[in-house]
Amino acid sequence: MLQLRWSLLRPLQGGCRNPRRYFAHKNLLELTDRGFFQGLFPDTAAPKMKQLFTSGQQSIYAGFDPTADSLHVGNLLVIMGLLHCQRAGHRPIALVGGATGLIGDPSGRKTERNQLGESIIESNLKAIEQQLTRVFENHEKCLWDNRKNSTPLQPLKIVNNAEWYANLHLIDFIANMGRHFRMGSMLSRSSVQSRLESEDGMSFTEFTYQIFQAYDWLHLLRKHNCCFQMGGSDQTGNLMTGHELISRVERKREVFGMTLPIVTNEEGDKFGKSAGNAVWLDENKTSPFALYQFFLRMPDSEAEKLLKLFTFIPLPEIEQLMQEHEKEPEKRKAQTLLAEDVTLLVHGENGLKQAERVTNALYKGKVDGLAELNYAEIKQTFQGAAVVDLLTEPGMSILQLAMKAKCFPTETDAVRIINAGGFYVNQKRVQNIAEVITAGIHILRNGVSLLRVGKRNFYIVRWQ
Repeated sequence: MLQLRWSLLRPLQGGCRNPRRYFAHKNLLELTDRGFFQGLFPDTAAPKMKQLFTSGQQSIYAGFDPTADSLHVGNLLVIMGLLHCQRAGHRPIALVGGATGLIGDPSGRKTERNQLGESIIESNLKAIEQQLTRVFENHEKCLWDNRKNSTPLQPLKIVNNAEWYANLHLIDFIANMGRHFRMGSMLSRSSVQSRLESEDGMSFTEFTYQIFQAYDWLHLLRKHNCCFQMGGSDQTGNLMTGHELISRVERKREVFGMTLPIVTNEEGDKFGKSAGNAVWLDENKTSPFALYQFFLRMPDSEAEKLLKLFTFIPLPEIEQLMQEHEKEPEKRKAQTLLAEDVTLLVHGENGLKQAERVTNALYKGKVDGLAELNYAEIKQTFQGAAVVDLLTEPGMSILQLAMKAKCFPTETDAVRIINAGGFYVNQKRVQNIAEVITAGIHILRNGVSLLRVGKRNFYIVRWQ
């Protein structure tokens, strides 16, 4: 069983790894067993939701505000939720907040967001739409097996709420919609209470955010028959406001909310840009290698939980994998499979191959992997590394290379550290300062040399 699972990781013709043959949950509530849903509402809705999920195609939406030019790992769990909906035969809708992004969601924040200009919002929207599209394409190409799933995937629909707010008049909106909101309920939301009690308080702009998110759901219900909204548990108040609005305006229609857990590390800190430790889905902000390493380095205590949340691996298979992992934890089988699946989903086959090549070069001594990367990939992988262009010169020594690349402040420091074994060329320790630079050894076939001082100080040399 498990041996077969690992054999499926080999690439097939066509460039992508074999789809993982993952089971698609027709009843999305079965995802509760994976720890995927933190809450459902109304509280008594589970039987009705199960009936709807199993009786026909449903539309389910989640929102993404363009507060940055990239989504991050915290958003990825919500994307996983939409993908599970798609795999179950339902219609996924991603709402990008061209309008609500100008307001700013106060949920989970201690202070008000900085206001973004319309040009920045537009740029961020474009980037986020491209990321969402790419992730769904990677999923269908690499993690969905058409041979085992006869029902085709429903395409992702991306909508921008700026489209419907552009035609709404403020007075008409307040007159027609404002009367359905109750101040008591709105003030009772935890996201509002925590801010009202803070030193900076809460602006009227932020307070109105839940009104607009509520109206978004009403609009999608009317136009796309969207009865389900999904979001992080920090969105519970906003989802409840939307549910209350629809129950008053569309009294004969039922809608349901599903909240997902907030992803945190062992210390309980959430992954996100607000927490200052975001792992981005944009390869130019967090390289495929860095994303791969982020999940590969997860502690054993987190591996099973994250496999359930960020992969489509069936639960019996995860259980078997964890049993194998516990026997040989040093092999990190669970984390390796987690890192592979997430990188494959976010960056596709090429991104995974790049991450594996760099990992093999840095940690397994397989320098050939670096030679397969082009300059742009190396620069992307070693973000923050100093870059220098050098002309090849006959007889150039290791010491001269180190000084030309500005790896050391003085020649005395260079001699001392190189002799002590603290200098590396293409991940190989070099201790002879007089050693002559040689193509194929010190200069990779891609025309690049990767220098390292100590453990973390990298320098990229591009040879002319």
